Amino acid sequence: MDYKQAGVDIEAGDDLVRRIKPLVRSTFNTNVLADIGLFGALYDAKFPEFEHPVLVSSTDGVGTKLKVAFAMGVHSTVGQDLVNHCVNDILACGAKPLFFLDYFATGRLEPSVGEQVISGLVAACRKNGCALIGGETAEMPSMYADGEYDMAGTIVGVVEKSKVLDGKSIQEGDVLIGLRSSGLHTNGYSLGRKALLSKFDVNDHVDSLGTSVGSALLEIHRSYLGVITPLLEKNLVLGLSHITGGGIVGNTSRVVPKGLALDIQWDSWKWLPIFTLIQEAGGVNTEEMRHVFNLGIGMIIICRPENAAQILAMTSDEQPVVIGSIIKE
Repeated sequence: MDYKQAGVDIEAGDDLVRRIKPLVRSTFNTNVLADIGLFGALYDAKFPEFEHPVLVSSTDGVGTKLKVAFAMGVHSTVGQDLVNHCVNDILACGAKPLFFLDYFATGRLEPSVGEQVISGLVAACRKNGCALIGGETAEMPSMYADGEYDMAGTIVGVVEKSKVLDGKSIQEGDVLIGLRSSGLHTNGYSLGRKALLSKFDVNDHVDSLGTSVGSALLEIHRSYLGVITPLLEKNLVLGLSHITGGGIVGNTSRVVPKGLALDIQWDSWKWLPIFTLIQEAGGVNTEEMRHVFNLGIGMIIICRPENAAQILAMTSDEQPVVIGSIIKE
């Protein structure tokens, strides 16, 4: 008996590494001090443009959105979901990304699939100015069904200590400005899949969506880095809320000081069609929809009332909308 007979193909792993090396190297910058292959990734921690740099990190996964990718045979988008999700998480603290590390695990490694997944990571890292400096590929027979895999990632970014967004300066009367999402992003898929796939096939075209159910569910989780950075540079932002699991209230409450609460104007924007379809197909009540999904708002900016007009003008391409304000609890 050998390792391959036990279910682990070392040659397939080597093939994948050969395929992805040039892709991964394309994300490197002058701070990356080691090539692929060492036991650890090296990143130069000199930040001359910062007076007091603070490192910010986050770890996440893609979740059951992967089930849709498996069903569709589309593997080039989930890596982008993962990176963008993590970028948005540290952005909510005011940080810009520095580097990313990934974990990819499967029962039987298919180099072509692995290459597609990594290509998505690379595309998003390059777009966000983030180096993909390390990762792990694990082949674990019997842990996953054939054709399935799981993935997770860790991001590290940096922010000036004096510019960390911790929500402490938020006060009554401050304004909530919502930026549009592209869809479910990477949250609520257990409920979304159960509601939709009990009535539709992933390949079914739905007129209200303008595409198939599967394609709508695979819409890439947006990165808000390019939109938010100019606002941070002008010190217009008091707090940011990345709308993930827990919905608008659950996430935004995390950055609001004690004694204050959210006054959300739920009728100030229109849900994306995918959420309406989920509600109708699954008979999901509105309160549960608000608790689980972003409903079309992927990032919320909290600002002073006097800065709202400038933020709306600077983000006009995003179709921003004032969705509420901060009130006393």
